[in-house]
Amino acid sequence: MHRRVRSSESTKTLRARLAALDVGGRHRRVRRGGKRRAPSEALATLRARDFRRYLIGQLVSNTGTWMQRAAQDLLVLHLTGNSGSAVGVLTALQFLPQTLFGLSGGVFADRFTKRRLLIVTQSAMGVQSLVLGVLTVTGAVSLWAVYVLAFLLGTATALDNPARNAFVSELVGNQRLANAVSLNSAQFNVARAIGPAAAGLAVAAAGTGPVFLINAASYLAVLYGLIVIREDELHAPKEKNRGNIRLSDAFRVIRGTPELLLPITVIAFVGTFGFNFQVTISLIAITVFNSGSAAYGYLSAAYAVGSLIGALRGAGRRRPPTARRLVTATVVFGTLEALAGLMPGYATFLLILLPTGLASVTVMTTANAMTQLNADPSMRGRILSVYLLVLLGGTPVGAPLVGLVSDSLGARFSLILGGAISAVAAVGLSAVITTRSRTTQESTPLTAVASPPPIGIDGRFHPESAAQCVASRTRRSA
Repeated sequence: MHRRVRSSESTKTLRARLAALDVGGRHRRVRRGGKRRAPSEALATLRARDFRRYLIGQLVSNTGTWMQRAAQDLLVLHLTGNSGSAVGVLTALQFLPQTLFGLSGGVFADRFTKRRLLIVTQSAMGVQSLVLGVLTVTGAVSLWAVYVLAFLLGTATALDNPARNAFVSELVGNQRLANAVSLNSAQFNVARAIGPAAAGLAVAAAGTGPVFLINAASYLAVLYGLIVIREDELHAPKEKNRGNIRLSDAFRVIRGTPELLLPITVIAFVGTFGFNFQVTISLIAITVFNSGSAAYGYLSAAYAVGSLIGALRGAGRRRPPTARRLVTATVVFGTLEALAGLMPGYATFLLILLPTGLASVTVMTTANAMTQLNADPSMRGRILSVYLLVLLGGTPVGAPLVGLVSDSLGARFSLILGGAISAVAAVGLSAVITTRSRTTQESTPLTAVASPPPIGIDGRFHPESAAQCVASRTRRSA
């Protein structure tokens, strides 16, 4: 009998399979040709112990926060005899501090250690929920007390947001930042889907007071995640010049850095005109399809499911975010939003909300990751505060405009107009900023040219030069 001789290619494949064995003897899946299958990017990011615990704590806390928001609206309706204007005042008081103090939150995030700042702000939010819960359970609650506590909660949130967003990069580093941002968005959308439903069941069973107490207890999860973090494993910037923190520096860097200016300006237009589905979905459900609260709930759930899928899809990406991806995702989102306004029936409108939600989260996570990756670590908090201001601060402007357009031209046209503005703004801003950047580079002497940008308008990624790029631009513009 003749022994079968392995070919050289088979030998290489066998050696590759043997090399795929790790130290513990566990086999990894190997593709044909000897190439190892890389583990999921999302799972690889979750292997970071500190980030995993932080993410779980945020999921528990955000679920409690969404429960409180729903119960808080129900409490105000009960106290005022179903006054819609009172609920509107409550919402305004809760979001107003973002406009007033959001930029200050960015300064604090760069001046103080983010982990310690988050412990303070999260504790303040927990105390607010505890006070509201005690007042409600004891029957001592009043409308003015709810208003004051809502404003205090919004203030703590405004100071918390920049530090909380920037802290993700310190947990995982720049290499896994885009995946971590998407996972953080996924947990937020899961909490947004679970929280209101859980609040409805809890309020029906025990009233609004216990819901506030549950939210107060949920902050213990995120506080535990922050306390057990190992500071020596954080990717924190070096503590230098923390006393000389100026907000004007962030605006100057944003203005002179195309890789920051593009995502922030795009998200400003999309946040103001495109991300108003909490208003447009309810208008379409009631004024166009003449449906009730249950049908509105199904539409909101479809948009939330699409958002969750988009976040999970983004968490598995291996390539860093690029300007091309941001512009493409924004155009797709704007087109889908405009098409949603043209849907003839309830079923088709519900179905198109799934990809629309997916595209909307892709826009947000890409813009967020681009902003963080291209921001110098020493001023990441201030730059993110500007990003959050244009994202969240546009809602008080955009929501009334959407209502005005709906009253004048119909609810469908509000979706068509919002989608068109988002898509056109992305393409136009990309062209203007790219042209401006090329003109600046051509007029700059060769001796003064800085190192290549970390993420260029052309989509190329240069992680090794991120810090030098921002530092050189700062020196040129100073």
